[in-house]
Amino acid sequence: MNPSLAVSAHHIRHHFGEFAALNDVSFEVERGQTMALLGHNGAGKSTLIKIMLGLIKPTSGEVTVLDKNLFNLTNRADLKIGYLPENVSFYDKLTGKEILNYFAALKGVKSVRVKQLLQEFGLEYAQDRALKTYSKGMKQRLGFAQAILSEPELLLLDEPTVGLDPVASKFLYGKITELKQQGCGVIVCTHELSLIENNIDIGLILAKGKALATGSLAQLRLASGLKTRLTSPQLKQVMAIQPKLAALYRDDALLLDEQAKPEVLKLLTQECQVYDFSLQQPALAEIYHFYMGQCAQVEGVS
Repeated sequence: MNPSLAVSAHHIRHHFGEFAALNDVSFEVERGQTMALLGHNGAGKSTLIKIMLGLIKPTSGEVTVLDKNLFNLTNRADLKIGYLPENVSFYDKLTGKEILNYFAALKGVKSVRVKQLLQEFGLEYAQDRALKTYSKGMKQRLGFAQAILSEPELLLLDEPTVGLDPVASKFLYGKITELKQQGCGVIVCTHELSLIENNIDIGLILAKGKALATGSLAQLRLASGLKTRLTSPQLKQVMAIQPKLAALYRDDALLLDEQAKPEVLKLLTQECQVYDFSLQQPALAEIYHFYMGQCAQVEGVS
């Protein structure tokens, strides 16, 4: 057991009959960290979320949530876990305030917390309106408010920004940052990689129930071997006097691995006096597609 961890999963396997939904998946998320759970539809993400919620027990492996083994507990009510499903589904005829009050009663949360969240999430003006009059963004904010009613120490979010405009998405990620700063571990399942890239500490990439890669963005970049692109308006002139860079030059850029980067930067600045350049590291989307491609190749070979 490790009290600093929000989730610890080791060699998790889960089978539905003969189908392996998860096959030897391991990862750890510390309190105050955000992990992106990435993968195609059917990769095993939903199964993993259900295991962390204690809804299904893994076929084998060990998982602890908030320093507790979920499946050895007789009462899970004391575990502060929040969950926002992909499709927020409440009672359309109830008002926003009634819905939050209902969940507050289930979770043993005082009504003053409901009032606070309605204000915080900009829903106070619509608190007495029926949910069927709410927009997609309003429903998502209400769902997020429901998920954090009990001030969770672990928050699981399934596609929290699907269908939201940039302002609403920024608002939700701002709330995630606040929760992290309070020590909450956050796991976000999403396909919107460009949105989450600057909001994560760890990424876990799944495909067909297997973990293809896990680690920080820097670790994922390094493990993928994808190159950093260096561009400069002076690059063509540099190539004319530095032919040894030709092997690195492609599509009007120098493609650099971590080993080559210091030497090339030294050459540009000290020998060529070139300071007007930019470095573009591989984006999370590139890393994801790289691993998906590697997986597809392996599947094709087998």
